[in-house]
Amino acid sequence: MTLLETLILATRNQGKVRELREPLARFGFDVKSLPDDFPEIPETGTTFEENALIKARAVAEALGVPAVADDSGIEVDALGGAPGVYSARYSLDWPEREGESTDDRNNRKLLAELEGVSAEKRTARFRCCMALVYPSSWENRPEDIVVSGAWEGSIADAPSGSNGFGYDPLFLDPASGRTGAELSREEKMARSHRGKALARLLEELEKRGNLR
Repeated sequence: MTLLETLILATRNQGKVRELREPLARFGFDVKSLPDDFPEIPETGTTFEENALIKARAVAEALGVPAVADDSGIEVDALGGAPGVYSARYSLDWPEREGESTDDRNNRKLLAELEGVSAEKRTARFRCCMALVYPSSWENRPEDIVVSGAWEGSIADAPSGSNGFGYDPLFLDPASGRTGAELSREEKMARSHRGKALARLLEELEKRGNLR
């Protein structure tokens, strides 16, 4: 039986780990989540690519194994591409409402910023950048892989749906006419920015062949 090489996914989200475990096993990787005691990694980049590389490099160097990290967010054309890399912390300057989650507050701010903007000008996209980084200590270290994916759509007038997270309740998928939060997990993965980035990562690994 072939021993798989540990690969750390720079997240503690077990859903993401399950999504990546099977496809990456074909390339000799055993996908594991970030250890609970791993320190927070400051996302100091100004682009999704920079942040993905910062996180993946920090994990690969600290743990001495390959690491995958992604950074993603939503870009709204009427707001000049905002919130972009600041999507997760978009509403930090807004007062909290009792019982309101950060996701809900982010969505509330986005709707307020788009108040009065017509439907045809509410175009937006989710963007994801994914990086696979190898430890610098590895002999014959393979080149890092950086890929990206985008999901084009628009911003609805009000949130709808209970699936997903983040801006999903506001993001209208043009192919289905539903929000990201109204799609099933399988439907979302088939068309989402993260699903496209993952597909491109697997394509790059396929070109290299099995690294084991």
